[in-house]
Amino acid sequence: MATLASKPLHDGFPDSVIGPLGTPLTLAQLPPPDTRRWVVRRKAEVLAGIRGGLLTRSEACSRYRISEEELQLWERAHDCAGVPSLRVTRVQVYRPVFERK
Repeated sequence: MATLASKPLHDGFPDSVIGPLGTPLTLAQLPPPDTRRWVVRRKAEVLAGIRGGLLTRSEACSRYRISEEELQLWERAHDCAGVPSLRVTRVQVYRPVFERK
């Protein structure tokens, strides 16, 4: 999903990763900490940030006030069926895929 950019910022963390739209994504471009409406793009950006090393799982959970379980649901949905599965209204469509894992 996300790949590391070529130059690290500090402490081994990259300054940007490739986001879900194929463009560079920085920590400043991630959804704001007060996000309440989680659209597909925002979820995908958070996942790209975590997987690319912009922030850790625990930092993401704390920053966005989401549980580890919710983050796991996002990851599982994405891993099973890609970005479209992050859409809340698609959960029932993809449920059989999730149950096979």
